[in-house]
Formats: sequence, C-alpha cells, structure tokens
Amino acid sequence: MVSKSALFLTPLILLFLSSSDFSQADDEFIFHGFRGAGTKITLNGVAEIEHNGVLRLTNKSPRFVGQAFYETPIKFKNSTDGKVSSFSTAFVFAIVPEYKKLGGHGFAFAIAKSKDFKGVLPNQYLGLMNDKNVGKFSNHVLAVEFDTVKDFAFGDINDNHVGIDINSMISNASVDASCFNRDNSRKEGISLQSGRRIQAWIDYDSSVGRLDVTLSLSSSKPSSPILSFPVDLSPILLQYMYVGFSASTGLLASSHYVSGWSFMLNGQAQSLQLSLLPSIPGSWWNRVRLALGASLAVSVFLILAVGVLLYVVKRVKNRDVVESWELDLGPHRFSYKELKKATRGFRDKGLLGFGGFGRVYKGTLPNSNTQVAVKQISHGSKQGLQEFVTEVAIIGRLRHRNLVPLQGWCRHRSDLLLVYDFMPNGSLDKYIYDEPIAVLTWDQRLKIIKDVASALVYLHEEWEQTVIHRDIKAGNVLLDSEMNGRLGDFGLAKLYEHGANPSTTKVVGTLGYLAPELTKTGKPTTSSDVYAFGALLLEVVCGRRPIEVKAMPEELVLVDWVWDKWKQGCLLDVVDPRLKGGYDEVEVVLVIKLGLMCSSNAPGRRPSARQVLRYLEGEAPLPQVMAAPDECGGDGKKFDSGFEDYPHSYPSSSNFEKASTWSSACDGEGDAELEVASSSPSPLSAS
Repeated sequence: MVSKSALFLTPLILLFLSSSDFSQADDEFIFHGFRGAGTKITLNGVAEIEHNGVLRLTNKSPRFVGQAFYETPIKFKNSTDGKVSSFSTAFVFAIVPEYKKLGGHGFAFAIAKSKDFKGVLPNQYLGLMNDKNVGKFSNHVLAVEFDTVKDFAFGDINDNHVGIDINSMISNASVDASCFNRDNSRKEGISLQSGRRIQAWIDYDSSVGRLDVTLSLSSSKPSSPILSFPVDLSPILLQYMYVGFSASTGLLASSHYVSGWSFMLNGQAQSLQLSLLPSIPGSWWNRVRLALGASLAVSVFLILAVGVLLYVVKRVKNRDVVESWELDLGPHRFSYKELKKATRGFRDKGLLGFGGFGRVYKGTLPNSNTQVAVKQISHGSKQGLQEFVTEVAIIGRLRHRNLVPLQGWCRHRSDLLLVYDFMPNGSLDKYIYDEPIAVLTWDQRLKIIKDVASALVYLHEEWEQTVIHRDIKAGNVLLDSEMNGRLGDFGLAKLYEHGANPSTTKVVGTLGYLAPELTKTGKPTTSSDVYAFGALLLEVVCGRRPIEVKAMPEELVLVDWVWDKWKQGCLLDVVDPRLKGGYDEVEVVLVIKLGLMCSSNAPGRRPSARQVLRYLEGEAPLPQVMAAPDECGGDGKKFDSGFEDYPHSYPSSSNFEKASTWSSACDGEGDAELEVASSSPSPLSAS
C-alpha cells in the first residue's frame, strides 16, 4: 500500500524534473526545462529563459539574433589520436509565427569553436555567420538548420526543410521536414512553424562517419532518420567545442522556443517526455485573446479595467488602424511612432529625394541602429493604395542580391510609408546626367548593367511567379556601399503565373522607357521590361536621358541618335565624354549594340533578359545582322542593311574589328569572352 508521504512526494519529484536540470558528467547533461539553469546556459542577443522554464531564443522583433549555448565546452576529440567521438543530442522545439501562415526564419542546433558570435547577421544567416565568412573552413561550425524560408542565394529546397550545414549556410544535405509514423511504414509531413512541439534527435556515429537527423511529434524516437549524411567530422570539429542553439528573425517575425534538451558523448542521448516539459506560449494574438477572456471572467473590477483597456485600444486604432488585408502582406509592419522617431520627425535635414510619389527620408531604427530609407507616399501621389499594396506584397517576398531589400511598411491614416535598406550611394541617375556627383568608370558602369540584368532574369524567370517591373530606369537603380546596382521601386509592378498572359490594359511607366506596343495593347510583358532596359543601357553608355529635351532636334531621341551615328561610322561619338576615352571599345560597342537590339519596335526581335545577361557575360555571340530599331516586324518599311553593313565607314581601328567580328570569334573557339574588372568600393555617400 502506498503511503501518504510517497503520494505527497511524487508531484514534487515531477516538479523538480520539469523545472531544473541535472548533469551526470562533463560529457552528458539533460534539461527538463531551463528554470534555474542560468549558470549552465550562456544567453546572447534577445534569448531569455521565461518564467515557466521554456528557453525563448527570439521574440517578435524583426532582424534580431538569439543564442543559447551550454556554458562548458565539450571535449569532442581524443588528444592522443585526434579522432572525433560519437555524440547524440535530443531537444524539443517549437516555432510560433507572429501571424498565422506568415513566419520568419528558422533556427539551428550548432557545434562551434566559440559561443561568442561577433559580427553575425540575422535573416538567412540564422545568427551563425555573415556575408564575409560564410563558407570559410576557419569557421569550424557544424549546424543542423530547421529553416522556414526558401533562400534563393543559398539554394534552399523549400521553405520547410531540415539541412546539414558545414562551415556555410549552403546545406551539404537537406530534406523536407517530416517524420516516420509509429510502424515506420511511411513519412508524414511536419510544418516547422505550426507552433507544435517537435522533438529532434541528432546522432553522429564516428565509427562509420554518418550524421543522422530524426524528427517526431511525440516522445518516442522513430527507428529511421529523415536525413542521413555520410561525413567525417574530424577536420571540422576541434578538440573542445561548444554546443547550443542559434535563431534569427527577418522581415517577418517568429518566436523560437526550446523546452528540453539532452546531450551525450559516446552514447545515446535520453529522449524527452513531452509531458514533463514546460508549455510553449501561443502567438501574440492568441495570448491577447486568452488574457481578455480571463479578465472578463474574474470580477466587476476587472470588467471595468477591460473596458478602460478597450477604450484605450480603440483610441490607438483610430490613430493606426490595422485592417484584415494588411495581415496578409507579409513583411514587418512598423508603427508610425517608430518611423517618426527613426527619421527624427521626418525633418527636411534627412531628406534623400522627392518626386511625384512623395518624399524619401534617411532614418535609423532605434532598436537595431540600422540605417533605412523611408519612402513617404504623399496624399496627392499617383501611386495610391493599390500600388502601395502591390509594392509591399511583391518586393517583400523577393530575395536577390541585386534588388533593394524591403524591411517593412506602415499605414497611418492616409499616410503610406515603405522602409527599405539604406543605399548609401544613392541612385544611378545622379552619376550619369548633367553634373554628376562623381564620374563612374567604365568598369563600374558595366558592372551595374550586369547587376540590373541579373535582377531582371530573377524577376522574369527564377522567382515563383513572373514579375514585370514596368518602371526600369536610372532613377530606380540604387547603388549600395560597394557600388553594386540594385533595382528598386516596385510600385507599378505586376506578377502572374509563368506562361500566363497579364490582363492589365493600363499604360503606366516613364516616357522614354515605354515600349511602343504598350500604346496599342496596354499589356506589359517581359519584353516591354527589356525595352526599358535597352534605354538604360544606352543612357549609361552615353550619359544622357532617353529623351533629351534641351538637345538639338536630331539628338532629341537617344536611340535614334545612336542609330544614326552607327550608320555614319561615328559610333564612339555617342560615348559619355566624361569618360575621357577610359573604356574598352569592344565592351562599349557590345553594350551599344545590345541596347539597340533591346530598343527594337518589334517585341519579337528583342532578346529575353536571360539572353541579355548571356551576351553581357560573353557566353553567347550577338547576331551579326540585325534590323533597325524602328522596324515594325513585317508590317512596315524595313531597312536594307543591319549593324554589320556599316563597318567600312567607321574610322580605322583594330578594336572595332574585334567588335564587328565578336560573334564569329565566339562561334569559332568560344574564347572571346568579356573580362570586366570588379569595381572598387566608392567613398561616396548618398545625396
């Protein structure tokens, strides 16, 4: 018969196990919750241990890092033979997105040479590396990532995967997040950001050199892993290494939790009983609803308090209304107060530029000291609510090194604001028109052209849908701190499924960049984007606008003037005189020729964005004979001659012979490839 004292002690024992840790040796430990574990766990960034003992790595704040590492380093290698020991770990985690179906980045279990990660980045780097050291052997980092964002630059397979990363954020092996059922007969999918508790086991067998990852929604470990990767960790792991977790948030915020953790060298880590672990908090909105429901049920006093609270909330909503459609946009929603503080009251001293859309201010986010550009759309702007929503919904999901990143947005009454990464060197038009703030070298110009072409390939072909920018021009090409070109301003963009036809019939854009067929059909296409890019190519080479109002009549339209100069054999006369001859004539002729191809009145004669990039990289030869830009594709008068019919009237030059025979040289040996030197970082700051 069980004594009363035994019955009394049983819940105390369970409470002790659920709120504290115990360690059997330096190479083995277990935590059933992390209450009182402050001396055993080192916390960095926004990580903290909550009152119920759950370890929270991140909160709803965007672009932050949180880390938790075991205080004492683990001896992974035998000092005599240098061989890595087998190890095993199990932990229970949960990822709770701030808004349903809209989550941020994931987290990783990591083994690292240090628990002090200086200079690491949030977002896709998960707080483990940055853009300078990713992929370096000296990192000595092994990570198993549980990622909820498909990152284009790192080649992620999808937005719900498990990956093994060695010294890099590019996974050596990855698989869909899933687990085997109880009888091990089939795999079942797992949503990493469902908010449910998921148990993970990571096991390394040094005798065979294999790393296994297993997942389950229960306390029982399936007999088969979902990911098994053959690898010898001896070159990666040092004698002493730290073990722990790292997580980060991006534009979209998620909270990352760990409620239990066990680890063991040369043995099997103990699986965790979910019933003994602290619970995981729900999303912010669920917590608010529960709090309000409990308050209403307590007493009349609390009902009055809730009434006062609702009154305050109502007043707040009158200042900053959040409608249901806003929750589906995706990127981080800033408060108006936060942006007003960041820009110091939108004062004129921080004004970066202005136009028909409104004004752009430089600001610094108070929580992270991140410099941003805040685009404030004016009340009378032609870019209204529809274009605002379009820009947020599209660019908030795009990820490419040559696009201007959107950090978030804000709608306050009739004020519409977009928050971008600050581009310290301003827009391209400030460097090529009139009296530029600095003269770009030819190498810099060619590099920027290639950057924009790469962005167009991504928009037209590589993203999940086709994106048509509809406003490609020098003013919408921004330059970062290293003078890399980044395409921005997606207020007029349209997207549709690959292979489908856009339905819009509204002609929008900027005069001089509009393809002629738009005036007939009104339907933007990838070809109309290429037409605008052709105008950009010519203005970067010539240092002039597509339509120069102050020019002589014969020089009014840039493409016509360049074509006339080609026929006259004076092609180099169109090159920006500010270059003072400091350019490669072969490259200049190539870009001009490509600009005229893209400026063709016939959409079918324009190359695709991918073809443009291949021409610029020297991977494909340009056609030897091409029609004049103003030919209409069979319905109108055609010229009798193309590009290659005019070399005899061009001044004698061996370089021009190279340009004229470019395509034949490439057809022969394939070795006539353009070589463009990378531009050095510019000391210029944004105007």
